[in-house]
Parts: sequence; C-alpha cells; structure tokens
Amino acid sequence: MKFFSVYVTAATAAEAERIAARVVEEGLAACANVLPKIRSIYRWEGRLHRDPEAAMILKTTASRLRALMARIKTLHSYQVPCIVAWPIAAGHRPYLDWVAAECKRMPNTRWTIRKG
Repeated sequence: MKFFSVYVTAATAAEAERIAARVVEEGLAACANVLPKIRSIYRWEGRLHRDPEAAMILKTTASRLRALMARIKTLHSYQVPCIVAWPIAAGHRPYLDWVAAECKRMPNTRWTIRKG
C-alpha cells in the first residue's frame, strides 16, 4: 500500500483546524498536524506578499489522495490553495497500518473519485 503526506496552507489556524477535522471525520485522511503560525512569502497578482498563515500536514493512502485533494478545494477559502502531496518512502509500520485502517474505516463515497 502507498501512503502520502499532504501539505496545505490556510489563512488562519481556525480554517486549518476546520478543514483538518472535516477530512479526518470523513475518512479521507487518518490524521492532520496543524501548524498554527507560519509566515508565507509569495508573489500574487504582481505584488510580493508576506502574510501570516497556518499549515496542515495530513496523512492518507494513495486510494484516498485524489478525493482528499478535491475535498480540501471545496472547503478552502483561497482561490488557488496550496495543496501538494508527496509519497511517504518509508515509515514506522504500525503507524502506517493505522493510517491504512483509518482511511478504510469511514469510507465517504460522496468524495471518492473514480477513474474513467
């Protein structure tokens, strides 16, 4: 089974916690770490910005990844949210087994994206 960490930024810690709780409740992610205070420096619409934000790191399975990313987009306040995923190359097997079990435990077919 393949696993992914998904990094997401949000405007506030409250927004990050709201999104994180929703996707965990829906079984799209096993867990989320909310980093309540980060500073992002980026260019948007021709201007350099330095803004306080919050971040999330979510853990999920390959079979839930597309649905998780789609769901985050529907919950997010940003026009172009940062949602990036990277594969987990290795990990503590009991933890990864738990991630797999949590992502299977509460299947939310409404947010399952099927191929084809």
